[in-house]
Amino acid sequence: MSYATVHSCTLCGVQALPVIVEIHIGGGLPGMSIVGLPQSAVRESKDRVKAAIQHMGLTFPQVKIIVNLAPADLPKRGGRFDLPIALGILQATGQLPEQALDGLMVLGELGLTGELRSVSGILPTSHAFAESRFSLFIPTANAAEAIRSRRTRVYAVDSLQEAFRQLKHRHKEPLVLYGVSGENATMGLQGRPTVPDLSDVVGQHKARRALEIAAAGAHNLLMAGPPGTGKSMLASRLPGIQPPMSEMEAMEAASVASISYTGFDAQHWGIRPFRAPHHTASGVALVGGGANPMPGEISLAHHGVLFLDELPEYSRSVLDVLREPMETGRITVSRAARQAEFPSRFQLVAAMNPCPCGYYNDAVVRCNCTPDVIMRYQSRISGPFLDRIDLHVDMQRELHLAVGAPVVGDNESSELIRQRVVQARDRQLDRQHMTNAMLAPRVLHEHAQLDKSASDLLRQATTRLNLTLRAQHRLLRVARTIADLEADAKVECRHLAESLSYRRAPLLNSF
Repeated sequence: MSYATVHSCTLCGVQALPVIVEIHIGGGLPGMSIVGLPQSAVRESKDRVKAAIQHMGLTFPQVKIIVNLAPADLPKRGGRFDLPIALGILQATGQLPEQALDGLMVLGELGLTGELRSVSGILPTSHAFAESRFSLFIPTANAAEAIRSRRTRVYAVDSLQEAFRQLKHRHKEPLVLYGVSGENATMGLQGRPTVPDLSDVVGQHKARRALEIAAAGAHNLLMAGPPGTGKSMLASRLPGIQPPMSEMEAMEAASVASISYTGFDAQHWGIRPFRAPHHTASGVALVGGGANPMPGEISLAHHGVLFLDELPEYSRSVLDVLREPMETGRITVSRAARQAEFPSRFQLVAAMNPCPCGYYNDAVVRCNCTPDVIMRYQSRISGPFLDRIDLHVDMQRELHLAVGAPVVGDNESSELIRQRVVQARDRQLDRQHMTNAMLAPRVLHEHAQLDKSASDLLRQATTRLNLTLRAQHRLLRVARTIADLEADAKVECRHLAESLSYRRAPLLNSF
């Protein structure tokens, strides 16, 4: 036999696309050529494949070898095609039976001695082909990640030699099944990182309440106040009061991590991501990009929290690129040769000082900034960006608290607050099958109908605060969430009034 085909796949964003690896052994000068739009790492696989086959003591044909990666117009990158090319050559030269690779989706990078190394993007690959007729044949280093997907059959090997031995005798002995999704579900979950608890935060009851509302309805939150008032501390505790991730949410978040440079970590399975990029981050770092488009911070925060500390220190153009994904929950990265789409359904939490020195309106430290300096500082954040933030909280230092003094008042733990958040979130999903933050205007008016007193209050607030139509909708969404937290079927005037108390943006402060 001088021809063989092996099934494999490549990635476009988080989408796994099938690739057929065709091997042709023919006459001509010895050598190997790879066609089908391979990038540099794929073209270099011919040397890795040759060395691995020869190290095993098997025959590498001293003739012309043509490898075609179809479809030809789809870019191929990475070392994931090493194993399918090597097995295809062994099959085309008769060293493997013709049916040895039937029903297998083969991926893996080879070392020069034949050991198999992990490749990126195994989780979205496993998820994409879970309902197909293919089983995964991959390196053992990727197996624990692959079985996270549902109903995917996974076969894993450590080396080309082991793969050759199993496939050669496949007609006599079945392949060694590593696992099926759902099996070994707790693998890698020992020593999981702990999430900071909200009971560590003393005082700041209004901010704690706003954090609870944000978690219940998946609303965006902005906290403004002097340094040391607990803004960053509160933000880091939001994942601890958010509802547990569903299987689909965990799969989507882990799939984005799987294709990123950081890779998939089994210990973080089911834990909502918390991303806090530095304020020097560029727009590409936030939304994603590069010659081979990679996910940015907003995609790595998918179904989790994106925390932007020192918000005015970010470039205004960088912040404005977040406006569209905040609305749509997806980001499309376009380059001259290709496009890639990444999910970005994140929850934004931002923190800022009210002025450059940080002490405008502080009760203890005097601010030395002039009104013009303060206005320029706050104007670094555009109005359309602020309009997309549902909850605005002005924070002040807690003067009655002292180090070592006993804590007075309610200091609930994250678990107690999380129980209320879960109940409120369940009410939303039962009623409308989505969170309140995602409600379209037509559906919003259906589920957040106001009586006469609440309508009058909304009309007055719209006039006095110059609220845009988007701001009015966000105001109603927050009021709907407050009603859900109180288990009220209707949005009443008190719910709307509390929602209004979180609406005044720091830019509207008077000097």
